[in-house]
Amino acid sequence: MTAHGHADVARGTWAAVGTFVLWGLAPLYWHLLKAVPSLQIVLHRVVWSALLVAGFLAWRDGRHWLRDVLAGQPRLRWMLLLSGLLISSNWGLYIWAVNAGHVVETALGYFINPLLNVVIGVLFLRERLRPLQWASVAIAAVGVVWLTVRYGQFPWIAIALAVSFGVYGVLRKLAHVDSVTGLGVESAYLFVPVLGVLLWSEAHGAGGFLPQGGAACYGPAIDVLLVLSGLVTALPLVGFAYAVRRISLTSVGLLQYIAPTLQFLIGVFVFAEPFDRSRLVGFACIWLALAVFVVDNIRQSRRVRPAELA
Repeated sequence: MTAHGHADVARGTWAAVGTFVLWGLAPLYWHLLKAVPSLQIVLHRVVWSALLVAGFLAWRDGRHWLRDVLAGQPRLRWMLLLSGLLISSNWGLYIWAVNAGHVVETALGYFINPLLNVVIGVLFLRERLRPLQWASVAIAAVGVVWLTVRYGQFPWIAIALAVSFGVYGVLRKLAHVDSVTGLGVESAYLFVPVLGVLLWSEAHGAGGFLPQGGAACYGPAIDVLLVLSGLVTALPLVGFAYAVRRISLTSVGLLQYIAPTLQFLIGVFVFAEPFDRSRLVGFACIWLALAVFVVDNIRQSRRVRPAELA
């Protein structure tokens, strides 16, 4: 690999680390907005991040940046439309879960996500699993089944977050567009309908962002946090898309454990969510599966590197 290639990988790695640290600490930010309905938070995230990214792209690439990037690329249009819908649904579920006291289960979802990426590779990309990869997926499945049986409820929050973000990562890997532009196109697709819903809710006294007669208003502090949610949304997504274009999905998957680890610690030690022995057994299966997964990746990388050098 050339010096330029090494530098590119290094930048991608640091972008991934920063991204997952920000995502790991995100529950602390969204908890500050607990008084705001989850749907309203998502609407504001889309609007303010769209304005922020569109303004930057207009400054960098000119005011016709959207037309230029999509010209003659119908496949890219559909891919970014789908990825935008996936990430917005992921946001909505995640914020609701955080403010409803399910931070630990959101962490479970992002612990499962790297293993789910392996399954997605088998189902949709015709990849083959090595024996230890099959073992890690099987152990994780045991953990999910245990949590389902023990608590009498399928961990749908965790699975839905893992599936939506896993498919989103694959789409952004396959979409041949730079990270900021891709986020700008995703936001542009969502901006008009989301802005319409937001304005309608404000006009009917359900928004709370602006004072409307006798309707309750969130106040300037919450309003500022809602506006800054655009920055909190855009920065990690740009970092994630930047990283997946420069380092392997395996590397992204390994670094991805930073976010759920921080979320888990926040859920247990900051928000004091319940974490009894039965839940520990389910999580232990997931952690064991991840350990097997990491060991297999390390062994494989040691085998591949001498072959590449030869």
